[in-house]
Amino acid sequence: MNTENIHPIEDLLLKREEKESLLKQRGKVFWFCGLSGSGKSTLAVQVEKDLHHEGIHSLILDGDNLRSSLNKDLGFSDNDREENIRRVSEIAKILANNGLLVIASFITPRKKFRDLAREIIGEDIFHEIYIKASIDKCEARDVKGLYAKESRGEIKSLTGKESTFEEPTSPWMTIDTEHEKLSQSSRKLFDAITKQVKI
Repeated sequence: MNTENIHPIEDLLLKREEKESLLKQRGKVFWFCGLSGSGKSTLAVQVEKDLHHEGIHSLILDGDNLRSSLNKDLGFSDNDREENIRRVSEIAKILANNGLLVIASFITPRKKFRDLAREIIGEDIFHEIYIKASIDKCEARDVKGLYAKESRGEIKSLTGKESTFEEPTSPWMTIDTEHEKLSQSSRKLFDAITKQVKI
């Protein structure tokens, strides 16, 4: 791409700290990754409600929502998955730099995708949270019916089945939804997140 006529104005914009001071919270990105059916979206929705009641302004970037809008041109090849994460990371960075708390809920199956998100967003505001549940548990839940479709041959490249999920080895936090109730998991997340964002 020819960048000759592109002139970014980042240096002229208000700094993140100034936006944070106005909102009385820190701009951060909490990146929920894990298999389909592990509980990412359920926890994201609950935590957003809990944060709202606490007076903390947050928003959710959800994989399915963005794949039906901004990223509807992308498929599920490795290249398309990487582009999906790249676009979302750029959005999350903009929002966090404006003092907002972002909950990003994406399978993010490969370490290189999670590393890309961290690199774009910035190590100081990126928090990787592994929403952990075994493939057997996720398949038993099958909230979206994806595992049933995969077993009937209706969809291909389902993460955890035909497509590999590389388990995070050193996330900021791990939430084990296979062995915890929703209320326990959401409380842990709420407590950890509020400590990071409250001024």
